[in-house]
Amino acid sequence: MNVAPEVTPIPCLKDNYAYLLRCPSTGQTGVVDPSVAQPVLKVLRDKGWGLDCIFNTHHHWDHVGGNEELKQQFPSVRIFGHQSDEGRIPGLTDGVQDGQVVGFGAIRGFVIHNPGHTTGAITYVWGDAAFTGDTLFAAGCGRIFEGSPQDMYSSLHQKIGSLPPETRLYFGHEYTEKNLEFCLDVEPNNHKAHVLLKEVRKIRSEGKFTTPSTISQEFATNPFMRTKELEIQKRVRELEPDADLSPVSVFRVLREYKNRF
Repeated sequence: MNVAPEVTPIPCLKDNYAYLLRCPSTGQTGVVDPSVAQPVLKVLRDKGWGLDCIFNTHHHWDHVGGNEELKQQFPSVRIFGHQSDEGRIPGLTDGVQDGQVVGFGAIRGFVIHNPGHTTGAITYVWGDAAFTGDTLFAAGCGRIFEGSPQDMYSSLHQKIGSLPPETRLYFGHEYTEKNLEFCLDVEPNNHKAHVLLKEVRKIRSEGKFTTPSTISQEFATNPFMRTKELEIQKRVRELEPDADLSPVSVFRVLREYKNRF
């Protein structure tokens, strides 16, 4: 059975997360999406660790901006990203593709290629932990910059959504409170979303993180994962009376509405 790494969330910039990973049996380390180097370097210094790998979920600057400085500090570091992002991810050494086995130390997992936010967006899965970047957030999903609504819908439902319900989802931004407010705008009778929003506001007031979520929590509270719910479909009809109510069409209307929410 594949085991998950030890995970330390590192807040970066205004609302980004990088994730420091450690293999418990070998001590090797990795970091997911270092937007800037200094917060990562501080944690590494505090722990007395080196850095073996960087895992980028996509090419946007606020997920790769720390690559080159980390490479200067740790010249042998390997930098992973989707093979289509060669030239867009600074310092890329290991271009990966859908289903490819990736790991560090004794940790072994795999890559999910989930285009939509960008064409090269990927999720890394190790054990019961998945690192989704800007594709799937707690109670939300990323904007569609380089794909289509069909791409993003498939990435969320057929790809990430097929992971086991207990899978922990480590996402790229602290958007959870705002996302849940949107959820309750489009599905006001979602009791679980009401309860979760109350919990999230308490967590945030204490300066704590809402990451990780789980697959089961997303299917219960995330409107982008709940496109077949009648209350959401009713809201979509209010927003776009001529919209058909196929899952992808409902998803498209929700995403466009979220862009201006």
